[in-house]
Amino acid sequence: MSFVKMTAERHKLWKVLQQYHRNNSKVSKEQPSWMKQSEEIALEKNLADMPPSSAKTQRILNNLPPKNMIQKRFISTSSSFRLFSSGNPSTMQQRGVSLSSSLVQHSSLDRRSAFLTRSELRNAKRVVIKLGSAVVTRADGQGLALGRLAAIIEQVAEIQNSGADCIMVTSGAVAFGKQRLSQELLMSMSMRETLSSMDRTSELKNIAQNDLKRPNAAVGQSGLMALYGAMFRNYGIIVGQVLVTRQDFINDDTREQLFNTIRELMALNIIPIINTNDAVSPPPQETSMQGTLNITDNDSLASRVAVDINADLAILMSDVDGIYDRPPKADGAQLLHYFNHKNIDDIQFGEKSNYGTGGMESKVISAGFALDHGCNVIICNGLKNNTIRNIMAGETIGTMFSPLEIKGSSVEVLAKNARSGSRKLSSLAPEDRAEIIRHLATSLLSNEFEIMEANKKDLDAAKACGVTGPMFDRLALSRAKLESLCTGLMQIADSSYDNVGKVVRRTQISDTLEVVQKTVPIGVLMVIFESRPDALPQVASLAIASANGLLMKGGKEAINSNKILMRIVNEALGRYGCSDAISLVSGRDEVADLLKLDQYIDLIIPRGSNEMVRQIKERSKSIPVLGHADGICHTYLDEFCDVDKALKIVVDAKTDYPAACNAMETLLVHESLLTNGVFHLVCDDLKKAKVDIFSGPRLSEHLTFGPPKAEKMSFEYGALACTIEIVSNMEEAIDHIHKYGSGHTDVIVTEDKDIAEKFIASVDSACVFHNTSSRFADGFRLGLGAEVGISTGRIHARGPVGVEGLLTTKWELRGDNDTAAEYARGEKQFVHKQLPLD
Repeated sequence: MSFVKMTAERHKLWKVLQQYHRNNSKVSKEQPSWMKQSEEIALEKNLADMPPSSAKTQRILNNLPPKNMIQKRFISTSSSFRLFSSGNPSTMQQRGVSLSSSLVQHSSLDRRSAFLTRSELRNAKRVVIKLGSAVVTRADGQGLALGRLAAIIEQVAEIQNSGADCIMVTSGAVAFGKQRLSQELLMSMSMRETLSSMDRTSELKNIAQNDLKRPNAAVGQSGLMALYGAMFRNYGIIVGQVLVTRQDFINDDTREQLFNTIRELMALNIIPIINTNDAVSPPPQETSMQGTLNITDNDSLASRVAVDINADLAILMSDVDGIYDRPPKADGAQLLHYFNHKNIDDIQFGEKSNYGTGGMESKVISAGFALDHGCNVIICNGLKNNTIRNIMAGETIGTMFSPLEIKGSSVEVLAKNARSGSRKLSSLAPEDRAEIIRHLATSLLSNEFEIMEANKKDLDAAKACGVTGPMFDRLALSRAKLESLCTGLMQIADSSYDNVGKVVRRTQISDTLEVVQKTVPIGVLMVIFESRPDALPQVASLAIASANGLLMKGGKEAINSNKILMRIVNEALGRYGCSDAISLVSGRDEVADLLKLDQYIDLIIPRGSNEMVRQIKERSKSIPVLGHADGICHTYLDEFCDVDKALKIVVDAKTDYPAACNAMETLLVHESLLTNGVFHLVCDDLKKAKVDIFSGPRLSEHLTFGPPKAEKMSFEYGALACTIEIVSNMEEAIDHIHKYGSGHTDVIVTEDKDIAEKFIASVDSACVFHNTSSRFADGFRLGLGAEVGISTGRIHARGPVGVEGLLTTKWELRGDNDTAAEYARGEKQFVHKQLPLD
């Protein structure tokens, strides 16, 4: 085929592709009307010149990737302005629109706004990823970190294959070149130099690494791109290298051609990999054009590219975790999870990386430029695992540049305030802490109207969402609930005087030494609860009584109720200057951030569904969690049980609050009760209460037409349903409880006191009851005033956790010029005498 014919065929194919891409692209940004009209004119002209599609061309079109091809985007002919282009470099000339007139026309266009929070980042459709020298280079500077690079490429491929556009700005050519050129120089030494007594290996290595930057870049570029091509090929992705210099951004024509190339690569589902051409680039200069970002390093290059291709997000990866308010190694340096570059004067910059040409100040300036043009930027540590994947999932990684006026991490500030607030509460007299709780209790009744009004908004929203049953009941507040709350809080206040600073042990060590063990607050608690707004004042009161700082996360369904209740709590604390000791957090993202703050938060207490408690336990890697995931409570009807008591207790344990963790889930029945009518009476009463009954394996064998078989014996229904199983004796009941129970609450109903005492002593659960409902496993009902939750763990606190479970101890030793050596030499003698606590 002649050259002329090949050129004509290519021209025909280009125009067919252009028509296909225009007809099938899904444009996410609305175009101004004058642009639409201009494009229609150009399209009509192209269609008039286009020959009919051949079968060969149609096959090509059918095999195109499903991704939007040659998408309509705003591109840059100046970093300050974006012009519309359909992907053909000659489109501007076809329209007859000059560069200067287009700039004037575009100056009136509205810019898109950047994302505000991390949760929105998963919506990013075009992402620029910059890999700094420290990320792609080995720690010794000799070559590339291949394992790390492979992991990053896998994450980039995930984004690209999900339908988004990825553009990479990468360093590494010089480092790769150093490795190859050093080896080449050593191999090219003459035999005489090799046999010489003078070892020139170090000299040649030093020359290759420090004096040959441009040859290193020239040698390394081809190898680096070959490596990228091979790695991305594993994921079915093609890459294209785009070498740039600073001059490419200064000249309007070369800049337009550059971004036409990048845009066309993206349209063909090819990842552009942009490198600075260090083989020809002159040293960075500080001059810049007005309204643009000077290209001095890969950070500024990535930001300029992100702006000019209309990217949603730029990820600048280096060897630091993000932006700190001072150099990261300085004492008290704080990582800023959100940052607005308008506050650049509030931070101090340290030294730049040993590997790259930029520094943190350059990153901040570059990121600020991108944010001003509608592109979010995250500065993060590329040396850590799954950085890109976690960023796209909305996790708190690095520093996000956001238009919001947020200084530092808001949740971190709340946690710090809680820590200092705990110390303020500890310094108050016990009478002052009790007065805060009493003021809170009375304020619940005096603010009843506002509380009920806010609660009504939550209830209306719940109804609109179809919430019914136990969850709706938990959400609802009433005068009776507020009065009950007030009573419980008064009990907490009355019993709070001896909580903090209580002496639990006093020992005389010697004639001059005495040690005292006292109760002190744990520090800062984080309590997460669902649906129940009445839990907020209960938990707050327990924290005040124990002088703990507190962070609370309530369910979104009670947002209005929680806000008014939190305001009342803050008002009560504010009377003694401690309003920052307790705070309410709202979003799930904030909870995720708090779970990482083990330097501020000492204990997490989740209250809610099994799934929620289990998730918190799994996600909290370094902060202890106090609570339980399952509430599989048993009631055992012994052969010597009283029938009336049995009926009353069983029905109450299941139906009083079926969704509660202390509701009965399994009823164990002595086999003798099957024949004396008790079993049938119990089943009848449960059915009258609309309880669905499921049978265990042994009960299914005894009854031909009995209830349906339970899927498993270790199951928490959380609703009007329970499992019934038959046992031969008390010992078998205990074995069943230990095998299938969760160690929460288990009950025996019997008139034989010996059997009851043996059951209570033998069952290894947090709560074991005799002749009473399992629903009494509650802090208020057991006289604690309230509870922060129920723990089935074995360390620190177990069962309903009141004030005592929120305290720990410290040791105070007082002496008179005592040293350990004196006791070792026998000059002073130990006494170790227990003293009265008073």
